[in-house]
Amino acid sequence: MKLSARNQIAGTIKEVKPGATTTHVKIEVSPTVTLFASITNEAAQELGLKAGVNATAVIKASDVMVAV
Repeated sequence: MKLSARNQIAGTIKEVKPGATTTHVKIEVSPTVTLFASITNEAAQELGLKAGVNATAVIKASDVMVAV
């Protein structure tokens, strides 16, 4: 699949936690970097997310925050 988004980070799903309406997904990028995503339960089911599956985090630049 081709995407226009430039912020794409590949990793491996380590954990998938469904909630009442959203699923929290933990993606390990490296031994020291882990990303977390919150997506709809429906999307998680459609994608077949489970631990051990390779996945890519696509980050919208307008939603990235920086703190010091």
